[in-house]
Amino acid sequence: MTENTQQTPASNPELPTQYAPAEVEGKLYERWVERGYFTADAKSDKPPYTIVIPPPNVTGALHLGHAFQVTLMDALTRRKRMQGFETLWLPGMDHAGIATQNKVEQQLAEEGKSRQDLGREAFTERVWQWKDEYGGRILGQLKRLGAGLDWSRERFTMDEGLSKAVQTIFKKLYDDELIYRAERIINWCPRCLTAISDIEVDYQDDDGELVSLKYGEGDETVVVATTRVETMLGDTAVAVHPDDERYAHLVGKRIKLPLTDRTIPVVADTHVDPEFGTGAVKVTPAHDPNDFAIGQRHNLEFMTIMDERGVITVHGPFQGLDRFEARSAIVAAMGEQGRVVAEKRPYVHSVGHCSRCKTTVEPRLSLQWWVKVETLAKAAGDAVRDDRVALHPKDMEKRYFDWVDNLNDWCISRQLWWGHRIPVWYGPNGEVVCVGPDDEAPTGEGWVQDEDVLDTWFSSGLWPFSTLGWPAETPDLEKFYSTDVLVTGHDIIFFWVVRMMMFGLYAMDGEVPFKTVALTGLVRDEFGKKMSKSNPNAVDPIDWMDAYGSDAVRFTLATGANPGADVPIGEDWVKASRNFANKIWNATRFALMNGATVEGELPPVERLSATDRWILSRLNKTVAEVDAFYDDFQFAKLSDALYHFAWDEVFDWYVELSKTTFFAGGEQAKVSGRVLGEVLDVMLRLLHPVVPFVTETLWTTLTGRESVVIADWPKDSGFRDEAAEQEIALVQQVVTEVRRFRSDQGLQPGQKVPAELTLTGTALAPHEAAIRQLLRLQPAGDGFHATASLPVAGATVALDLSGTIDVEAERKRLTKDLGAAEKEKAQANGKLSNEAFLGKAPDNVVDKIRGRLAKAEADIERITNQLANLPQG
Repeated sequence: MTENTQQTPASNPELPTQYAPAEVEGKLYERWVERGYFTADAKSDKPPYTIVIPPPNVTGALHLGHAFQVTLMDALTRRKRMQGFETLWLPGMDHAGIATQNKVEQQLAEEGKSRQDLGREAFTERVWQWKDEYGGRILGQLKRLGAGLDWSRERFTMDEGLSKAVQTIFKKLYDDELIYRAERIINWCPRCLTAISDIEVDYQDDDGELVSLKYGEGDETVVVATTRVETMLGDTAVAVHPDDERYAHLVGKRIKLPLTDRTIPVVADTHVDPEFGTGAVKVTPAHDPNDFAIGQRHNLEFMTIMDERGVITVHGPFQGLDRFEARSAIVAAMGEQGRVVAEKRPYVHSVGHCSRCKTTVEPRLSLQWWVKVETLAKAAGDAVRDDRVALHPKDMEKRYFDWVDNLNDWCISRQLWWGHRIPVWYGPNGEVVCVGPDDEAPTGEGWVQDEDVLDTWFSSGLWPFSTLGWPAETPDLEKFYSTDVLVTGHDIIFFWVVRMMMFGLYAMDGEVPFKTVALTGLVRDEFGKKMSKSNPNAVDPIDWMDAYGSDAVRFTLATGANPGADVPIGEDWVKASRNFANKIWNATRFALMNGATVEGELPPVERLSATDRWILSRLNKTVAEVDAFYDDFQFAKLSDALYHFAWDEVFDWYVELSKTTFFAGGEQAKVSGRVLGEVLDVMLRLLHPVVPFVTETLWTTLTGRESVVIADWPKDSGFRDEAAEQEIALVQQVVTEVRRFRSDQGLQPGQKVPAELTLTGTALAPHEAAIRQLLRLQPAGDGFHATASLPVAGATVALDLSGTIDVEAERKRLTKDLGAAEKEKAQANGKLSNEAFLGKAPDNVVDKIRGRLAKAEADIERITNQLANLPQG
């Protein structure tokens, strides 16, 4: 059977009548931390199991997405700890460059100041003060959720150790000529005044305008269309496809650029789609990434026409205007010259916005630092192709390869003051020196450090190994690298996962940063809509934890966690999970009051009843099933399996079937009490990684042991009893069928009915007392008159319903319902046999009518059976 890991039973097994999460969760968590359950030992002989938390922003607060991923990571690490692994789940935070700088700049604005008023050094000191005072509240919220993190190893992407790691890898990449400085097109935020990464750009459909403009004169006229009219001031060419005969006579010529005193060439480039629009496109190399590439191929001029705030800097009439003011002014000016061929308003198109301040992002030519990714990206792709790293679910591999195989060089510099400053110094005579952590920075007149800081993804890309002490050869790095699993959302597979892969393989001599990437979906509301602060569907998980307990929130999230799929969640589902926790509590409390125990060995098989053997067989199958689901990251399926085993099989069937045994007392009651104790012990251990608080309270009360956190994970002993499972399946069939009949006849669940059971010659005979108890069936005494007889599972249940229901009233009600169902059937059949209707009706309407027909037919069959089973008066 299952292993027996128990020792001394609880001396006082009594539990409060109700489970109150708020009274136990905080105290339990403090005790777990104080006793060092989550602290990993690098000197241990146990096999390692490592997860590093995706570092939340220091500015952040717990949202449902965090709670979702943290629940899964906590479940994985709690199980591995119970399985005997030296488990490290490492916590920490990201300095979140732009987000944190914005927070402090907002504070300064309220004081009537700017960061320029303070200067760089004083401003940076102010940010550190903000971080110490306000940052990191999310870590306290993770504790509230029950996250079993090793707080002794908490890291921050700008702590001394991680800063050394950043400087080390920058120097190594620079010396290997994988970091360079160049002018390229970047995403620029005119409000934050910095380059931003792709991940920091939110694209949304905006109402804009598509304006078609006429360039050139006479036979040398070309029409181009644009949504950013203001950029025409920086056009340095018009491009057409080399095979487009319409413009063959213009290729190589120069045409007049309206509103300016310039002419621009017409160039032939295969990037142009001759089927789109007029087949001609304006080329603004300094303000569009595609145009930048065309400009490079044709050696065009690169004209920057806006400053860092999006203000026009060229051409008198428009100089000094904001980019959007200039857009309207230029359309008007072109219109006066008769050069506006067409205007489409509104023109809905995708526009990038800064994720921090929501300002429209401006593509801009800028001198920045870049990582050359070709060789790094190839290594990251190969690690997945040769199965050193597994992506789960596997169908995510295509998206991964589509990205990593076509990766462009990475802009890593940011025009901020908060972050890791680029370790490059410029000398008075054009010298450029990159300084490592152990190097002395150049001094003397004219030497200055680069003003920019690194993209926050640069330091978080080092997270799996920098947090373990790299570049030093630490015991933690030796024991816990590479990490085992990365749990993260599929939405950042490109921006974070790929960068950790590139840096990990590069810095750690080809050793992967993690063996498995378990990709999750996004948490959505119960209707599948994206949660947003701007919508009324945004939920603070702390509110739900306050109302229903942390276990309820965790179980709800785990139940929706199908690999790679989005997770819908609603408050009613959290309430249902709260009810599940209460069910576990109440049933365990009942069991403890009725002799459930873990004392001593399990009785031998020959002393067990069929009911006992059935539940132990089902228990071991559940252990095996849950293990398989864990290994495949199928959290929804393992949660569902545990839910149905606990609620349906243990509480609704085993406990109920055993009540007559417990009430009768004697030796068999002791046997079943020991079996029930075993089942509860194993079940609570299986449930613990997902619902840690309620299981800790119940398990320690049941077993008298220190903590389920450090208990052994259950193992499948291999015990199976198919005969017992079939026998109890017959009992369940009898009970289910008779309950359905009782309900159909309008009987209350607790209403007692005289009955005669014919069980002779079936496996049901030993269960008569339990069947009668579950069905509220009284013995057939004097005057018994069978008014209904139900053959089920090879047995017969005869019921005397006289006096329990008003037969005539029930017959009238059912006859009326039967008529309504037959009318519904006729109407549905009439529509479905009408060819004219079927030819015009949408598919969803036809499907709906077919559904009505199927329901009507099922109702007719059900009601007919109910009428046939009514007592004959």
